[in-house]
Order: sequence, then C-alpha cells, then structure tokens
Amino acid sequence: MLTGTTTSPDDPGAAVNGEPRTFRRQFASTPLGARLARHLAVRCLEEWGHPPESDVSGAVALVVAELTANAVRHGRVPGHDFGLRLGLDRTAGTLRIEVADAAATKRPPASPPTSPPEGESGRGLFLVDMLATRWGAEPRDPVGKTVWAEVDVPAGDNR
Repeated sequence: MLTGTTTSPDDPGAAVNGEPRTFRRQFASTPLGARLARHLAVRCLEEWGHPPESDVSGAVALVVAELTANAVRHGRVPGHDFGLRLGLDRTAGTLRIEVADAAATKRPPASPPTSPPEGESGRGLFLVDMLATRWGAEPRDPVGKTVWAEVDVPAGDNR
C-alpha cells in the first residue's frame, strides 16, 4: 500500500468515511522526483481500481508527468520540494491533480497554445489541455503556486 492513500475493501475508488480518496506527497525538485511522482500516481490509481492500461491511468500519468516536469524546470526554488496531491471523487466523476511549487512569480500562461509548438519544448500545457477537463493555477499560501488539472473518471471505468 502507498503512504498517504486511503483504501476501502469494497470499492477501492469509493470515498472513505464520506471523504474523497486522496494521495499527497512531497518530492525533490529534480527530474528523478518528477519521474517518481508519475510512477507513484500510476500505482495509486491502480490501488483505486484503475490499472495502468486504463484510459484514466494513462491520462493522469501524462498530466502528472507534464505538471511535475514544469514544477522542476520552471518552479524550482533551491531548498524547496514540490508537492503532488491526487483527489478522486467518484460521486463527481473527477480526479483532481495538484502540483505545488515554491515559485510564485513563474506562473503558467492563462491558456495553452492552440496548436502544438514546433520547437523541442512547450507542448506540456497543450497536452494537459487536451487530456484534462479543466486546469488552472492559483497562488499558494504562504509562498508559491499550485497548478491543477481535473480528469473525468467515467462511472465503471475500472478496466
């Protein structure tokens, strides 16, 4: 079992004690930390009934990879980690991904490019926009920002 997760023997994606499922963890603000965050997100979703080969797991893995890579590349502040939070709400049919970093002044653009950029980078938010139902960024107290994205989880999508 993963640290920070909640489980229910009847329905691994169900709310526990009336609360949505959550996973929360801090990671080193390094490429290795971003890779570990993606890996643990996929394992967490598997515990919640969405195996790695499912559409939901694939979409979440890509969104987590992009948001954590951006936190490492653009939001890194020496001496500070980044945080990952996943929240599954089966009733609402939504999985929320939040990545928090310490760089308050480096915010993502209000909207992604309308088509993939031609260069070697810059496609991350385009992918997030394509895979997520909605996404955005908000200030984090006392310092930094949280970039979030929500992915729809269709009822019965536990394949």
